[in-house]
Amino acid sequence: MELVEAVYRCTRGFPHEEVFGLTAQIRRAAISVPSNLAEGAGRNSSRELLHYVGISCGSVAELQTQLELAVRLNYLNADAECILLVGRVGKLITALRKSIRASLAV
Repeated sequence: MELVEAVYRCTRGFPHEEVFGLTAQIRRAAISVPSNLAEGAGRNSSRELLHYVGISCGSVAELQTQLELAVRLNYLNADAECILLVGRVGKLITALRKSIRASLAV
């Protein structure tokens, strides 16, 4: 959730012509991360949770790509809060994914 809040703060200053373009894409990808984790946690099995954690991993990768594009277009600084957080969240979700996979292998 902190990542989503940071993304909204970071994208406030994007050019107006990006409101329905890159800004919307970045925000959708960010919202998808905790939303899929929540949906997976609400499911009935660890396998279903693993599936949704995988989707969240994909959303993190998508968000990282879009934020890198924003840096290249000079919409964001490379040390923006949202860029630092997306890296940390990506590591946390990857660790969660490994942990769930290990528990299913037992």
